[in-house]
Amino acid sequence: MTFSILAQDSGNGELGGAAATGALCVGGWVLRGDSRGGMSASQGAAPSTLWGERAQEMLRAGACASDVVANVTTPDRGRDWRQLAALDGRGGSAAHSGALNTDWKGALCTDGLVVSGNLLAGPHVLDALRTAFQRTRGPLAKRLLAALDAAEAAGGDTRGLQSAALLVVADHAPPLDLRVDWADAPLSALRALYERSQSGDYAAWLPTVPTRDAPERGHD
Repeated sequence: MTFSILAQDSGNGELGGAAATGALCVGGWVLRGDSRGGMSASQGAAPSTLWGERAQEMLRAGACASDVVANVTTPDRGRDWRQLAALDGRGGSAAHSGALNTDWKGALCTDGLVVSGNLLAGPHVLDALRTAFQRTRGPLAKRLLAALDAAEAAGGDTRGLQSAALLVVADHAPPLDLRVDWADAPLSALRALYERSQSGDYAAWLPTVPTRDAPERGHD
């Protein structure tokens, strides 16, 4: 019921993810990330937030994406109803797509990037998701938003969309964690929320927030 993308900015080390679905609250269900480890997306017909928690534990401990996916999914007897994508801090990517998720379902993995989805209009949705990200220039967040737009234009979730989310993490910056839990046009709402976060008093305040690279940062 969801399409998602996890990606790494090879220039500044940022890690990010974005997702959209034809149901409520995709951000809370799907995306997890930590600049000390990597990104994960747990989705599917019966998504498990426990998968996301375990994936993050393993990524922070230094496990590679392929080991994370194998170790999280294999013991779960409900794995055929779920999907898991993982991206480690070294750019490794891996994914699992359970056979009982609704077609079309699948994933595409490459260095620094993994896209996955189920209940999609077809495999071309993931092609559009990946290609738009690779062809777009600019900050990681904008590239992720462009990828979501392209996936929707290609048919996206066959039910239409109700929610969307964006998560970007880095040692040098506070997390960007934006969620539209329900809207008639969630991708437009998510983009508007992103643009608002990049201007005005909020953007001016962000440089005062502690980060892992500057944990004692504050107002002068």
